[in-house]
Amino acid sequence: MSSCYHMKSYVKGLSSDVFSRLRYHGSTTLNMGCNSAKYVKVVEDTKSDKVIRSALLIQKWYRRYMARLEARRRCTWEIFQSIEYAGEQDQLKLYNFFNDMLQQMEPDKCGQPKILRALSVSKRPVSMDSLTLEAEDANIYRLSNPDAITVDPMYTGPHITFPMTYSQLQSLIQAIKSKQRLHVKYLLELLLETREELKKLGNINQATTSISHKITVCGDLHGKLNDLFMIFHKNGLPSVDNPYIFNGDFVDRGSNSVEIVIILFASFLLYPNEMYINRGNHEDHIMNIRGGDYNVIQSLICYRYGFVKEINRKYTAHATMVLRLFEDVFSWLPIATLIDRKLLVVHGGISDTTSLSDIAKIDRHKFLSILHPPREDGDITKLTESEIMEWKTMLDIMWSDPRTQVGCTPNTFRGGGVYFGCNVTESFLSKHQLKGIIRSHECKADGYEFCHNQKVLTVFSASNYYEYGSNRGAYLKIVGRDLQYNLVQYSTTKASRRKITFTQRVSNFETSALQDLREKILASRTQLVQEFEKYDKSVTGKVAVKEWCIVMEYIMKMDLPWRSLRSKLVKDDPGSDKMVLYHTMFDQYHLYHRYTGNGPTLTEMLYRNKDNLETIFRILDKDNSGQISMEEFEETIKMLIKHQGLKVPERDILDIAHSIDINKDGSIDFNEFLEAFRIVDHFGINRTRRRMDSNESADFHSVNGSIRSVNVSPTDMTRKISAKFPDEQV
Repeated sequence: MSSCYHMKSYVKGLSSDVFSRLRYHGSTTLNMGCNSAKYVKVVEDTKSDKVIRSALLIQKWYRRYMARLEARRRCTWEIFQSIEYAGEQDQLKLYNFFNDMLQQMEPDKCGQPKILRALSVSKRPVSMDSLTLEAEDANIYRLSNPDAITVDPMYTGPHITFPMTYSQLQSLIQAIKSKQRLHVKYLLELLLETREELKKLGNINQATTSISHKITVCGDLHGKLNDLFMIFHKNGLPSVDNPYIFNGDFVDRGSNSVEIVIILFASFLLYPNEMYINRGNHEDHIMNIRGGDYNVIQSLICYRYGFVKEINRKYTAHATMVLRLFEDVFSWLPIATLIDRKLLVVHGGISDTTSLSDIAKIDRHKFLSILHPPREDGDITKLTESEIMEWKTMLDIMWSDPRTQVGCTPNTFRGGGVYFGCNVTESFLSKHQLKGIIRSHECKADGYEFCHNQKVLTVFSASNYYEYGSNRGAYLKIVGRDLQYNLVQYSTTKASRRKITFTQRVSNFETSALQDLREKILASRTQLVQEFEKYDKSVTGKVAVKEWCIVMEYIMKMDLPWRSLRSKLVKDDPGSDKMVLYHTMFDQYHLYHRYTGNGPTLTEMLYRNKDNLETIFRILDKDNSGQISMEEFEETIKMLIKHQGLKVPERDILDIAHSIDINKDGSIDFNEFLEAFRIVDHFGINRTRRRMDSNESADFHSVNGSIRSVNVSPTDMTRKISAKFPDEQV
């Protein structure tokens, strides 16, 4: 009995390769230890056994390979997300920078800093009574005045009249697909009509599924028109039987923000009771500069993210009036939508002080910029308690993100809003008798993500947001009386990229992210080396891996898995795998600017702040000529250096300015200055990352996409793939 038991235990414990040779047929001798031996009958595997074992082995290898690939993808994702959020933090920090800059500038003979005088235009009140609002309406129409603009007889683009018709909407979409541009006269008329309709709405849209028994929620589009076309292709155009909610952030970053807004606003005018548009944190265009420090500062937001540049490019002659009208229309957008009084749709999220009654009472129109205090003079110290709470509520709704921790903490990653925990969600839903919150604001790899016990759903509709293959887009269909969730995922791709494998996609994604990260590391080379040398007292060029990670996080201000990224950024010390050679981070590439030579401190500072420099330049360059005066350029560089706390000889600044002024006419070609930055390898070959320029637009006729849908019930969040569609032509 005992021998039999031990024999079975031993056989079970044999390794798979040994056991595969054993079958209970024939005989062999196994050494059982303790001077004992047992005879076991064995035979070779059958053919089917070998096939099964081979298949299992291949599956194991494949799972390991896919796990490594997924780890690479997630690490790459964190790089892109950290760079994006660092950019948003820089956007908020611009307030302090420009405020300091304007305060430090010496006034000219007119009594104003030259840049401030260049930016000054007429004033416009932020908080208004009914009489002031009427005056503002008259001023808006006077400044826009589409009747004064004639349509050239040679114009072949779309024509629209009001009220809108369904056939007009279809024709407009087809014209945009054919890359035809809407005439500025029709654009201004569209914006004015939209403004009038939006003024009739409250802060919280009241959406219902009582007629259609369904409603579709779309997240961030960020100027990616192909994704909007994909949604309409699969889900149909808005109609009485097919209502939509677009949850903000339809502009910036992509190259077709204007076209997206045109289609959404035209749909809204056609179906004002079935088309709901929430404001996002990127609908924040402050172009109405009124003179004064804060008014100048807040006008700079969207220069950095592309929408203003897009309008300047597409409607150059009328850009000012178009931008001012967009600014006003965005301020009238509702800030939340309730679906059947059971589901709340907001762009960002909530906080522990958010309430629907407070949201409903906000004077949303005075928040031309959510990042700017609701006072004309911009003085935060003069805000009343109610004004502070209004402003906080707006920030929380637009900028907040859900997190796993309890309570609310400042959203330090973005620089605005809060992180709200599961207990905050539960308390808010219980207080208002709601079932869940639907929000956007965050890019997700699958286009959506549940959290907080499945009661908070993030929907993000811009596919390939960071890079091709980085993420799917998704939209949410809510159907039935029980408001069942049906999530539809997709990815729009050009035909030339359809056959790329998942491995190639991850590799391209990773390469792109690492190149972006290396650019940022190169721009901080001097700071990094100085910090490394604090640990490397003997100047050996070596630091411990732990010290390398500490320095990278401290200087780069990015919450990344630096230990995992080590092998891709720096070489190990051949004598010890616990040490790294920190100078090898800079061996492969070198930052160079042909006008500043090789001076590391000045070149790196200019490269780190080239977005800030471009922002100032775009405002100074009112005629879009591509040039500013040498005097303005010198003054801007001086203020930037002072703000950075650097000590750079004034002679160096003058040398830069004079070297750029090639024809010696006293003007600076700033575009040439920006293009002069180069990241070169050790062979001298330019390796500067080339992103898709905003002038480029996708070929809407060659875009394909894969679709799949996921059915989810708000009460029983059991997910299952309900359908999988092949690639289809949009």
